[in-house]
This record gives sequence, structure tokens and C-alpha cells, in this order.
Amino acid sequence: MTHDHQTKHTRASTPDPLARGGWVGAHWPGTLMEATGMEVLEHSASRTVISMPIDGNRQSAGILHGGASAALAETAASFAAQIHARETHPGKQAYAVGTELNASHIAAGREGTITATATAAHLGRSSTVHTVEIRDDADRLISVARVTNRILVRTTHD
Repeated sequence: MTHDHQTKHTRASTPDPLARGGWVGAHWPGTLMEATGMEVLEHSASRTVISMPIDGNRQSAGILHGGASAALAETAASFAAQIHARETHPGKQAYAVGTELNASHIAAGREGTITATATAAHLGRSSTVHTVEIRDDADRLISVARVTNRILVRTTHD
């Protein structure tokens, strides 16, 4: 079964990217995701959606920090790439690593929640490219990003 038809699901007790909805609502203690309050709402290789509150992720001027937006964009694209890596290389220890992030900040995030939607532009055997739109609660475009991930496969030496 692929994850390309994922939608919102109930909270998972243990993150399992291959189970239907396995990352939706999961938590990663001690990570940047926890520190910034990110929450996975949908995930598939072709489309992943993650939200994050603006509170706690502001710069000194009181608006959303651009680095927080960039971290959200990279997280959404990387989650999608992780699923693709596992689907493309079944039975192997495949994983994705970020190699490029380009973000354009369009508008200031001021309050509420922002939501990143990563949409696949390219899903290959050795790389992925996702376009990420970040929007606020009023559906205003806050940032647009392009994220490239490389797909790696762990090899074991006996």
C-alpha cells in the first residue's frame, strides 16, 4: 500500500511511517519539531501537511521568524521524502537527507497557526524535490520554498 492517498487520521501512539496515518499526530520529544510545536496533519510522498503555531516562533520584532518558516518547510518536504525513500526501496534501510532549501518569505506571520503543504515536483530513486507553500489561518501566503532531498540506502558490511 502506498501513502499517496493519505488524508487526516487519528493520533498515532508510536510513529510508524508505513502505517496508514502513522505520523499524523505523533510526537518526537527533544526535537526541533517539539520545540516549535509542529504537528503532522497529513503525510504521503506526494503531499505532506504540517502545522506550527506562530507563538513561540517569533523574531525580536514580534513577527514569525523566517528561520522557523524554513524549518517548517524543510520538515514537511523531508517527511514526504522519507516516505518515498521507503516506498522506492522496500525491504532496505532507505532514508532521505536534505541537500537544498530555498525559501522566499512573502508576508509576515503575526498570530495563529501557519500550515506548510509540501507537494512533490519530482520523486526519483535517488532524489526528491518538493514545493512547499506556507499559509496562515486566513489562507494568506506567508512563504514559498523548494526543498531537495537525496535518497540514501544503508548498506551493511558483514
